[in-house]
Formats: sequence, structure tokens, C-alpha cells
Amino acid sequence: MALLPSILLFISLSVIPLSHSQPLTTTYYGKTCKRFEQIMQDTTTNKQITSPTTAAAALRLFLHDCLVGGCDASVLISSTPFNKAERDADINLSLPGDGFDVVVRAKTALELACPGVVSCADILAVAARNLVSMMGGPFYTVKLGRKDGLVSQASRVEGNLPRPTMPMAQIVKIFTSRGFTVQEMVALSGAHTIGFSHCKEFSSNLYNYSKNVQTDPSYNPRFAAGLRNACADFQKNPTLSVFNDVMTPRQFDNMYYQNLPKGLGILASDRALYSDPATGPYVALYAKNQDAFFAAFSRAMEKLSLYGVKTGGRGQIRRRCDAFN
Repeated sequence: MALLPSILLFISLSVIPLSHSQPLTTTYYGKTCKRFEQIMQDTTTNKQITSPTTAAAALRLFLHDCLVGGCDASVLISSTPFNKAERDADINLSLPGDGFDVVVRAKTALELACPGVVSCADILAVAARNLVSMMGGPFYTVKLGRKDGLVSQASRVEGNLPRPTMPMAQIVKIFTSRGFTVQEMVALSGAHTIGFSHCKEFSSNLYNYSKNVQTDPSYNPRFAAGLRNACADFQKNPTLSVFNDVMTPRQFDNMYYQNLPKGLGILASDRALYSDPATGPYVALYAKNQDAFFAAFSRAMEKLSLYGVKTGGRGQIRRRCDAFN
């Protein structure tokens, strides 16, 4: 009978759910994959040199991943006959292939060096950071130890990612509902200092804006004329695009904010960022002070990279980034 209390204690402990919360650390792969940082640096550098659009592509891919269910690489999953995945949601169809490709290249190299150790979610987070830095932007801390998510559904995307046609209040709510401040949202919007937008995303502001006005009057008139010329054949060629920052398109800097007061914002949401009283003061701050922008962007990206991460048994280390194990 003396064994009975011990047996009962064992049974009671076995049904208590174990905590899956494990802190992320900067040294997570220090022993299990010592070449992690070097492989990531080599892969991102080589890819950016070969394809200069990679930095903007990876940064956008990371943002689209994290805002839908957390930073868990769910956006990398390919659809199957039984599941339409996130990457095939309407808003994600324009995600550039270079972002996916740099993750695949890094994963391939890491699987050769340390099989089954490094998550796709960590790869994407570090790739985005490395590429921002390579473009002249700030180098910020990325803590590691994310697991890859177990769910990727296109139906979870709509309404959770900002669209250029959304009212600014709705865009702000997407971020504040996830614990980000308005200032952090404006700092993250500075990602538009690199990359491009497809003409179809803003064509309604250039042609037939209203019954009486052809073009949105918030555009600089000469800039609008240039955009109309650049996008003239967008209906025949839906891939036509324009740099978000026409002044320094290949440099991560604060020029994006400097452009907005001059009517040089491509998207309606860009121009609203300047004109809205809630966000306008931060646009003015970052336009004036690049150091302030870099510091705010770094803090916001560090915070975003921890949003909704999966650790322990809540995720897995995928063998390949586009499919669940």
C-alpha cells in the first residue's frame, strides 16, 4: 500500500500539461549548429549580389509571415489539394520569389551542415535582418529558437495584413491589436524605403480618380504624370511596377519619409501616413532624423520578430520549408 501515494503522484504529474514556453536566445545554435551565422551571412550576401531585389522581398515576406499568426514560417508553406495555404491568399500572390528563394538556399546549406536543427522561421528572421543591414540599414538583434508553425491557411490572411486602400485607422488597428504602438507601426512602414509596388495596386489613384479629377490630388503633379507614363500598359502587363522610393531605391535610409510631404508617396496608405494626425508627427520625426528612424525600426523589428513565436511542442523543425513534416 505504500506504493499507492507514489503511483497517484506519478499519474497526477503525467496529466499536467508541460510548459511549451522556452525563451529565445541569441546563442541558441551555439552548440548545435556552430556555422549558423556564417552560412546565413554567406547565403544572404550571395543572393543579394545576384538578385538586388532580394532584400525588399525577404523583408516583405517576413512582415507578411509575422502578422498572420506569428513569426512561424507559415507563409512559406505550399498549397496542396487539401489545403489552400497562406502564400496563395490574394494579397500574398504578389510576394516576390526572391524572398522564398533566399530561405530555400539557406535551409539547403544548413541541412547539409547541421540536419534537422535550424527552423525556417529563424532563417527568415535572420535573412531579413542581414539583408536590411546589407542595404545600409541598421543591424539589430534577432533572438533564435523559433519552431515552424503547424498551420497555414489562406483563410486566416484577409484583414490581418494592411492593404494600401485601407483607411489609416484600420491599418493602425492591425498593429495596435497585436500590441504595437502607432510609432512602431510608422517605423515599420519605413520598410517601404526599399522595394517596389505593382502599378495595379495604385492605378485607381492615377486614372479616373473621380468624376472631375483624373488623378488623386495628394500626388505631386509631375510625379503623377511620371507614374501614369510608367504604368500606362499595366492592364496588358500586370507585373509592371515602380520603386517605392524613387530617390534612393537601393538604399535603406529615411528618404521614404522625406518623400511623403512632397507628394512622392506611391501608395494611398503612404500618403495617408503623412496626412493623418495620428501618424504624421512620426513621419516628420523620421524624415528629419535618420538615426531616430533606425533606432525605432530596430526596436520595432526586434519586437515583431518575437510576435506569436512557436517554441517547444507547439511547432516543428521542418525538413523543407514549403511543407509540413
